[in-house]
Amino acid sequence: MRVALIHDHLTQYGGAERVLEAFQAIWPDAPTYTLRYDPATMGHAFGHKVIRTSFLERLPFARRGFRWLLPLMPMATESYDLSDFDVIISNSSAFSKGVITAPHALHICYCHTPTRYLWSDSGSYVDELRVPKIVKAILPFILHKLRVWDQLAANRVDTFVANSETVQLRIDKYYRRNSQVIYPPVDIERFAISAEPKNYFLTGGRLVAYKRFDIVVDAFTKLGKPLKIFGTGPEEAALKRRAGKNIQFVGRVSDDERARLFANAIAFINPQEEDFGITPVESMAAGRPVIAYRRGGALETVIDGVTGVLFDEQSWEELADTVLQFKDESFDPQKIRTHAEQFATRVFRKKIYGLVNDMWREHEKKILGGA
Repeated sequence: MRVALIHDHLTQYGGAERVLEAFQAIWPDAPTYTLRYDPATMGHAFGHKVIRTSFLERLPFARRGFRWLLPLMPMATESYDLSDFDVIISNSSAFSKGVITAPHALHICYCHTPTRYLWSDSGSYVDELRVPKIVKAILPFILHKLRVWDQLAANRVDTFVANSETVQLRIDKYYRRNSQVIYPPVDIERFAISAEPKNYFLTGGRLVAYKRFDIVVDAFTKLGKPLKIFGTGPEEAALKRRAGKNIQFVGRVSDDERARLFANAIAFINPQEEDFGITPVESMAAGRPVIAYRRGGALETVIDGVTGVLFDEQSWEELADTVLQFKDESFDPQKIRTHAEQFATRVFRKKIYGLVNDMWREHEKKILGGA
């Protein structure tokens, strides 16, 4: 069984890249095809692997203006030569599910979400972009064409695997396809329960608009309670301008420092609607409760009153009220940690490996039966 892995692009490290690492650990000889690979940023994680990039990588302005190549990305994805492979596993939140495979091949798509800016977030995407007005005027026409391609691309997939029940519903709604859920891997072994005093709240991740860190900053500025924020992103400067002196931005942190931040926090704040949400699970792996917005993946990972609390309105007022009523001493760190173990990397690998092998055996029988 010859396996190829397909990834959207390797330019920043996040949840999708952790899934790719798990795939590479299961099938270490499988090459990874991707639109663009940035060794300076991603070499520490993928420099030892076989990475094959699209023709977009060789364009003179690809590194600085990659997002301007959006209209070419479907064509670039279709250009991969996958004729020698039996099983194609695409790791997709955008284009990688649109690869063209050999007639005999089995294509399994691990879907993080149907492309956000084409479907669920299509309205806000254009509004939030900081681009010239002429680009904003043209962009809806480009997105319309991409939406048609994305729907056709979904039809090329033999089997969809969703990273959460939230995404499973979106796959059904936008692609009209069935899927099964396998939660993404969380490296819970990096985290441990700490007996140190807890004197700050924690939030963080990629500092982008849709993650709504603005309501966390506003709530804690009003409350005056200590808050630490890890991570960087385009919203960092704006968040710093509105933050009170009780809020500390710690920037990009090492894995060890990240684990310490979680372990010694009163609670982790998750203000956004995520497809799954790895950071809340990391907090629980450290035995710390989560204060989360009652939407998306948090409904599948946070048990209200046991591993954290959920708030209903995505506003600083609702969050501030929830924080004021929050009592961290009412939570059992060991019980929280035990709950997180179901999302461990070893669990993910076992489920994915079993699924792919079972699907290939069935697929191979059909091929031989039709021969």
